[in-house]
Amino acid sequence: MNKAPERPTVAEAFQRLQQAFADHPAAPVGDRDQPSPLALRAAEAILFTAAEPMPAAALAEKLGPDIDVPRVLMTLKKLYAGRGVELVEAGGGWRFQTARDLKDLFVETREQPRKLPKAALETLAVIAYHQPVTRAEIEDIRGVSLSKGSLDLLLEIGWVRPRGRRRSPGRPLTFGTTDAFLSHFGLTSLDALPGKDDLRALGLLDPRAAAQIEVPRPGEAGPDEEPLSAEEDAGAFFVDHLDERDDP
Repeated sequence: MNKAPERPTVAEAFQRLQQAFADHPAAPVGDRDQPSPLALRAAEAILFTAAEPMPAAALAEKLGPDIDVPRVLMTLKKLYAGRGVELVEAGGGWRFQTARDLKDLFVETREQPRKLPKAALETLAVIAYHQPVTRAEIEDIRGVSLSKGSLDLLLEIGWVRPRGRRRSPGRPLTFGTTDAFLSHFGLTSLDALPGKDDLRALGLLDPRAAAQIEVPRPGEAGPDEEPLSAEEDAGAFFVDHLDERDDP
């Protein structure tokens, strides 16, 4: 007498059913037109690594003829909408870029050092060694006319300041250096400014000319100088009553 075949248990029946669906998956209702996850991942990787916006035709060449590239692009665009990185069409191609509302996060401010113009440097040297000195005296020492721009630059940097007025017709302003000037050049005081011997040792003064040159030392306010008014000293305004001319 032949034995009847053993019937599979319920658990075994479910395992076989699950295996059958795993071998032949059916697309869920409503998702039949969606790109496959593999196509989306491949397109995503290609676009992320592209150096320039990629045209849809170029993307199609990489994905193959069976992939609906426009649908892939639209799906990715929808998936990334509202995120920190978005898929956008630009320059005839597609690329991932930072969301527009987050662009301020990547603004970088850099200080660009600028070289002090020769005219301003010469003016600074005259003021440092001859202070208190007026604009007319600066021009006389340099031998050329002084533009307001050179002096304004030194005032803007904060190395020079108006310090008083001459007791002479027109009451011209006198100028001197500031603590910021000392700090920038590593000087403890104006007495630390290089003298003739120092300049000669640094090679900045020709030895043959050194004997005929006297390097002046900064002076204190003399009887011909009066302090600025409270408004002027506070930086509210000052008027020098001199023509604005350009440095040569």
